Amino acid sequence: MDVSYEATKREISTDQGVIRYHEAGEQHDDVLLLLHGSGPGVNGWRNYRGNLEFFARTHHTYIVEFPGFGVSDPVEGHPVLTAGASVIRFMDALSMPSAAMVGNSMGGVVGINLAIKHPERVEKLVTIGGVGPNLFSSSPSEGIRLLQEFTDAPDRDKLLRWLNSMVYDPSVVTDELIEERWAAANDPAAQQTAAMMYGSKAFAMMQQFMATSDTPPYWAMMHKVTCPTLLTWGRDDRVSPPDMSLAPMRLIPNAELHIFPRCGHWVMIEAKDAFEATVGAFLQR
Repeated sequence: MDVSYEATKREISTDQGVIRYHEAGEQHDDVLLLLHGSGPGVNGWRNYRGNLEFFARTHHTYIVEFPGFGVSDPVEGHPVLTAGASVIRFMDALSMPSAAMVGNSMGGVVGINLAIKHPERVEKLVTIGGVGPNLFSSSPSEGIRLLQEFTDAPDRDKLLRWLNSMVYDPSVVTDELIEERWAAANDPAAQQTAAMMYGSKAFAMMQQFMATSDTPPYWAMMHKVTCPTLLTWGRDDRVSPPDMSLAPMRLIPNAELHIFPRCGHWVMIEAKDAFEATVGAFLQR
């Protein structure tokens, strides 16, 4: 199976621009969507390129590129909301009634929101960190504070500090990874998205909105998630500390939690083999 970048890249037009994606495992009937996280230089391919071949052995697997991260066409609106809407547009464009979903960090929040608002579209859900409120740990966390510092005034040293906060093992942060993320983080669309999500001004506005709004946060509605859900977490996650997992584990009726030792925020990368075995068994169950 050829799961290289060129062999798997695709694109499809929607009424709000082109959505780009990667596709493998076309011979399978079971469908799996891989939803990426956020942060400097992120996209779906960089999050999941190491996992695509594994999941394509059993599922017709798609890596979806969200608008505003320098790959798919950008759209107006907050990135988390536009990401969820883009998943529905993507599924409709491919006549895909429902799918299992794996979401990393922000992608997990996108998946949770879809499972709340469009339960018929989400068959199973796997989240990788990032879901739920900080119960005991400080908010913003160390990793989010470093992300804010980079977003407000980007430079390579700040990028390196943030990347190191994402992992347990610093050897994961290679020179190649630093160069790749630095180049991608300079994309104007990606910078605009980052400012909307993680700039200190945007964060302050969001805190004020949450303090005064009558709209409950998404995590207060997690009891509405009806699909089987697997929460995965790195025990040493400094971006989304593991105490965040307690609320979704309790509130989602059919949720289970797996915590990986010696692992940071990028569970699918840093604990690749154990993550794939765990998720693969959950999806096949």
